[in-house]
Amino acid sequence: MLVQGPITKIQDHNAGSRSNDQDPRSYSNLKSTESWCRICSIFPMPKITRFEDLEAWKYARELTKEIFRITRTGSLSQNFRLSDQMRSASVSVMNNIAEGFERGGDKEFHNFLSIAKGSAGEVRSQLYVVLDQGYIDSEEFKIISDLTSSISRQVSGLMKYLKRSEFKGSKFK
Repeated sequence: MLVQGPITKIQDHNAGSRSNDQDPRSYSNLKSTESWCRICSIFPMPKITRFEDLEAWKYARELTKEIFRITRTGSLSQNFRLSDQMRSASVSVMNNIAEGFERGGDKEFHNFLSIAKGSAGEVRSQLYVVLDQGYIDSEEFKIISDLTSSISRQVSGLMKYLKRSEFKGSKFK
């Protein structure tokens, strides 16, 4: 998956380019966490051995790229405190997903996912400040805000999956 500039296109090696709303794998198409959980129960999750394979982490990485992009230039780059807070919160999303996964225990992973979800909410809240102060326009706000919402839904789905699954983590094998 490659995402360039503002999140408008996803390129899949098998499917070519298409917009996010046409991509059946796009988490913005899932209307609720329940939809995500239903999909998890219908399609068994493949064995994931690296955090880099988690879709939630991939999307969090794209969020971080977008936040660094908008805080690097323009008048927002001069608001050092807000820019730094946004960067830290976006990095926290992807790092907590990765750290929780690497801990090797389902309860620890769940805890770190909860922190990642909170950080995604923090970024979304900060986006409102950035929009209200005129640092970004409403279109850019919607794109990035939708990405944070998608990440929150993905992380919620992972958390629900962990609670229901028999998986106890590699620590307990």
